[in-house]
Amino acid sequence: PKMQHEVARLITEIAAGGVAILLVEQNAAMALELAQHGYILENGKIVLDGPSAELRADKDIREFYLGLGAGGAKSYRQVKLYRRRRRWLS
Repeated sequence: PKMQHEVARLITEIAAGGVAILLVEQNAAMALELAQHGYILENGKIVLDGPSAELRADKDIREFYLGLGAGGAKSYRQVKLYRRRRRWLS
C-alpha cells in the first residue's frame, strides 16, 4: 500500500507538469481516480471509454470492475447473470 500511494503521488506530480501519461493498471479504482479519461478492456478489446468521472459513476462499472454495489459473495447464478449483463459493453 505504501508503494501504491507513492506511485499515485508521482503520477499526479508528473501529470501536473504537463506530461501525458498512459497508465495500464489492474487497480481500476486507483486508475480512474488518477485519470482524466479511461478505457475498459475485456479480453484485449476496448469495450467502453469515457471521462473517468463518468466511468466511476456508472452502476455497472462500479459493480463489475470496482466491486461496489453488488454486495456479498457471488453464487453460480449471479456469475451467469453477470456474464449476460456485461454484454452491454460489447
